[in-house]
Amino acid sequence: MKGSSRLASLVVALVVLLSAPRARAESFAVIDLRGAVAQTEDGIRAQAQLKKLLDRRQHELDGKQTALARLRSDIERQSRFLSREALTRRMEMWQKEMIGLQSVFVDYNKELEKKQAELTGPILARMVALITKLARQNGYDIVIDKQVVPYTRPDLDITDRIVQMYNAGETG
Repeated sequence: MKGSSRLASLVVALVVLLSAPRARAESFAVIDLRGAVAQTEDGIRAQAQLKKLLDRRQHELDGKQTALARLRSDIERQSRFLSREALTRRMEMWQKEMIGLQSVFVDYNKELEKKQAELTGPILARMVALITKLARQNGYDIVIDKQVVPYTRPDLDITDRIVQMYNAGETG
């Protein structure tokens, strides 16, 4: 999905660039949007909050994983002494626990993605407004995310300018 979206963005950008008159060939700019968000003061705070949540969840997962590894080790040690039925029951229990752990891992990932969207959504919205403002001021017809193009001239990159505007408290 991401790859096709990037390819579509690149194709649109190329069509716009190739159809534009030569005199206006430089009426575009590029931005590292993800990098810009990460460089803002709000983005840095959001990253710190996400890291705390990730660390807490990772600690919980590590504890559960360690307990399951210990249980598996116990089952393997006792396998010589347990009946076939008892061994099968214990292995089935361990497998259920393992599936439960995988489910918890998926849930934690969803929670993390939701929290990331919650924290970065307002930052992105304000950043897009600033990009629009700067584009209008400088006559850019299009601003392209650097992630969709393999090369750009450094002088076309407005990332630092947008971060400065954001951190200065400017709005779109």
